[in-house]
This record gives sequence, C-alpha cells and structure tokens, in this order.
Amino acid sequence: MANITDLENVIGYNFTNKEYLKTALTHSSYVNENKYKDTSLEDNERFEFFGDAIIELYISEYLFNKYHSFPEGDMTKLRASMVCEKSLAECAKEIRLGEYLRMGKGESHSGGRERASITSDAFEALVAAIYLDSKDEEITRRFIHEHLIKGLENKKLFFDAKTKLQELTQKDGNKTLRYELVGEKGPAHDKIFEIAVFLNDLEMGRGSGHSKKAAQQAAAQQAIEKIQTEQK
Repeated sequence: MANITDLENVIGYNFTNKEYLKTALTHSSYVNENKYKDTSLEDNERFEFFGDAIIELYISEYLFNKYHSFPEGDMTKLRASMVCEKSLAECAKEIRLGEYLRMGKGESHSGGRERASITSDAFEALVAAIYLDSKDEEITRRFIHEHLIKGLENKKLFFDAKTKLQELTQKDGNKTLRYELVGEKGPAHDKIFEIAVFLNDLEMGRGSGHSKKAAQQAAAQQAIEKIQTEQK
C-alpha cells in the first residue's frame, strides 16, 4: 500500500485523525485476513454508507442551483448518472485511490485495486472520512466539487447535452444544429475555447471549456435551458 501522506497531498486535505483515513481505505478482505492480529480493525463499509448519503446531498444541491429549468425527473436522472459506480470509479482513478487501499492479498492479486465496485465504494468512504475529520461542510463540499463534479464536467461522463439538444430540436426536420468556434484564449497548454450553437441561423447558446468538445457541451446545455424556459 502506498504512503497515505501522498494521498493527502493529492486530494489537498491533511487529516487530523489519521484513523478516519485508514478506515476509509480498509477493504473487508484486509480485515478478514488480519482480524486475528488486530480485533479493532474496521472495514470501510459504514463509511461508504455515510459517504454515499453525503455525496447525494451535495450533488442534489449542485443540480438544484445549476439547472434552474430542469424538472424533478431530469435532475433525478442526472444525479443518478453522476453518483453511479462508473462515475465514482473514474474519479477514484484520477486520484489513484486504488493504490492506497488496504486489502487482502488475494483480492489485491486478483485486480481488486482497479475493480470499479471497490474503488467507487472507497471514494464514498473517503468523502465520509473527510466530513468526519474536518467537521466542516464547506471543506467536504469543496472536495466533492473538485474531485467529483469538476472531473465529470470535464469528461462529460454524466450528461450528454448535445444529444439531449438534438432530441429537443429534431422534431422539426427543417431545422439543423451547428456548432461554431467563436473564440479562444490562453496559452497553448491551457487554452479556453468558446463555442456557439446555432439552430439554423439563430444563436441558441454559448459555452467555454478546455477542449472544443467540452465547450460544445456547455453551449448545448445553455441552449437546452433556453428552450425549456421558453416552453414554460
């Protein structure tokens, strides 16, 4: 198992009580193999349960504040896609969480450190550990935004706005969507692209991002909100 201090550096949070972090990183297979040595060992399943609830609350808050025109059903689907195993495992991979897990030798040798079901659970447990240790909702909210929401937004894993916009506008066969690059700024290694989306010749929305695809998604998202507002 890698040094947990390295993980603290990666996530930008130093634990006051390291036991919270150790528990969050402890898979049940490790407890099963070592409980005869240390009866006080606890796996991360209780932390996982708590972390799942914390993430769902903050994601709900984020969606409620960001997508003002989305009905309850759309927000529910969006939240489900953001907190699904695939999304959480992807975020766990970004911080190399699997490397830091305490797990049994058999589980580790069989690829457990890369298994989505395990790393996604560990990510939830890590959120709980941060919440319990910091006793600060804002610190927890910032972690979730930085390592879950922002990561998913950049990859557009949870919401394909372009597809949704196409579905909303394809009812009228005489109208076509096109995306146009209208600006870019910043150095070559950190460019920001600005994209406008047009329905025929009518501009429906603009968006920016570190890639053209991300900017297109942001533009499509703005167009969706405009359409849904007009339909009310």
